[in-house]
Parts: sequence; C-alpha cells; structure tokens
Amino acid sequence: MSARERDRGLRAVARVREVRERDSRLGLQRALQEQQEHALVLSALEVELASRVEDPGTADAAAYVARRAALQSLGAAVGGARGRLDSAEVVRAAADAHWRSDHTRLSAVEGLLEGRADVRRAEALHEEAKELDDAAGRQWLRRAVAMRRAEEGR
Repeated sequence: MSARERDRGLRAVARVREVRERDSRLGLQRALQEQQEHALVLSALEVELASRVEDPGTADAAAYVARRAALQSLGAAVGGARGRLDSAEVVRAAADAHWRSDHTRLSAVEGLLEGRADVRRAEALHEEAKELDDAAGRQWLRRAVAMRRAEEGR
C-alpha cells in the first residue's frame, strides 16, 4: 500500500482545511480593506469638520444658523463614520481570529502528514539497513566457507 493510499483520508482533510484557510484569509483581507476605507472616510470627514470649525464665516444670523446646521450635519456624519469604523474593526478582529483558527488547524494536519512521512522514511531506512546487513552477512559466510574449503583442499 503506497503512502498516498494510507494517508488518503488525512489528505482529504488537509485539502478541506486548505480551502477553509484560504477563504478565511480572503475574508480577513477584505475586512482589513473595509476597515482602511472606513478610516479614510472618517479622516476626511474630521479634516472637513476641523476646517469648517476654524473658519467662522459671516456674523449674519441666517448665515450663522445655516453654518450651525451644516456643522451639526457634518458632526453627525463623523459620528456615523466612527460607528462604521468601530464595526469594521470588530469584523476585522473576528476575521483575524477565524483565520488564525483555520491556519492552526491546517498546520496541525500538515504536521500529522509530515510526521507520518518521517515515520515511513525511517522505516524504509531501517528495512534497507536490515537488507544490507543480511547481504553483508551472506557475503561473509560465502567467503568464510570458500576460505575453509581452500584450507581443507591444501
């Protein structure tokens, strides 16, 4: 029975684990990308809010009310962006934990396969050493018999 046939079930498990690990890695990459996008949006909104707060504009009452409403709207947008960024960070943390779990499981299966391959290599080397030892013993015996016959024939 070949090594492939002996480990067929474990290799199937490894393939499934590889697919799961790859999928969770892609999910983690997407979560990181979304987190970065939300961080950029928040940063842009905060810069916009800071620039508008520093510029008082006109002292007219109608302009003041309009400016105040715009700042409140922008402040609400900043708050919403912070909430979305916080949510994206939670999703990224969950995706990271999921990927680490899948990666660990894949590593465990790969370690089992490598361990089994190491055991088979050691067994093969042991069998080869036994065969070489037997062959050397037979050669020694033949030479010893040949030498004894030569000594008796003198």
